[in-house]
Amino acid sequence: MADVLSQGEIDALLSAISTGEMDADELKKEDTERKIRSYDFKRALRFSKDQVRSLTRIHENFARLLTTHLSAQLRTFVQISVASVDQLPYDEFIRSVPRMTILNVFEPYPLEGRFVMEVNPNIAFAMMDRMLGGKGEAYNKVEDLTEIETKIMTQLFQRTLETFREAWLSVKELDPIMDDMEVNPQFLQLVSPNETVVVISLSTTIGESSGMINICLPHVVIESLLPLLSVHLWMQTKKKELQPIEIESLRRNIKQAPLDVVVELGHSEITIAEFLNLGANDIIELDQSIEESLLLRVGGEPKFKVQPGKLKNHVAVQVTDILEEEGNIDE
Repeated sequence: MADVLSQGEIDALLSAISTGEMDADELKKEDTERKIRSYDFKRALRFSKDQVRSLTRIHENFARLLTTHLSAQLRTFVQISVASVDQLPYDEFIRSVPRMTILNVFEPYPLEGRFVMEVNPNIAFAMMDRMLGGKGEAYNKVEDLTEIETKIMTQLFQRTLETFREAWLSVKELDPIMDDMEVNPQFLQLVSPNETVVVISLSTTIGESSGMINICLPHVVIESLLPLLSVHLWMQTKKKELQPIEIESLRRNIKQAPLDVVVELGHSEITIAEFLNLGANDIIELDQSIEESLLLRVGGEPKFKVQPGKLKNHVAVQVTDILEEEGNIDE
């Protein structure tokens, strides 16, 4: 809110202008200069604040899922959290990562294009050391990766993409597939240098090693998803109407569902002593008269009155009365 001048300050200002101590044109010039703000078209902000907040929420969930996944895989302490979410030109992102690092390139099908997950070598080698039975010590030998080490890392990071898919389910069902693993960022031409990308930086600790995992999402790749990243769309609850074929499928499946059907012949109460002294050919008298209908329970609930009998030499019952009309299944 702008400062409000008191009457004394207004009088002093008018007096200074009238006596020439202050130039009105200079005041206008200073006010105009304050309104001018430089804009760098190379750093065009193409993601709204709303969309950035949504991406932050998605990757906070991804960080939690990845923490659980890696803890189980590596059997050691793992802590991952979102450190920052920034949008910048792709060229600036490439220049910000180490000269030699682990770059996992994957295709987020059905989106067209590729994402990249940059993993600091300290983290990557600590993970591989644990996979090979070590203590999770960090050592940097990116330039000398063997074929076996490359295969192990590729499989490890391919499995982490399942948690990425799960984190994005609230927005879009993606099927990310590992496309390539690169160690030199200068050889990775994901998009044009001036293309805006959003970079999610994850602060990662594995055992005694720590570093950053950076996920680069080009604007051109996720552009089709941007309308889905608005908060008000997330808050909307849409009630899906069932199609006739779905209703028929539900009815058919419900009719095939098994139910426990029990016919009660009656009840009886005896003492503990009588129970302990029961022997062969003893008779227990029930409280049910042979002239009364029996109770048939469906799923533990009383539903029908029935009469016992036989059908083709099998014990059977015949329904004589319906106890609850509501809730019956159409026959």
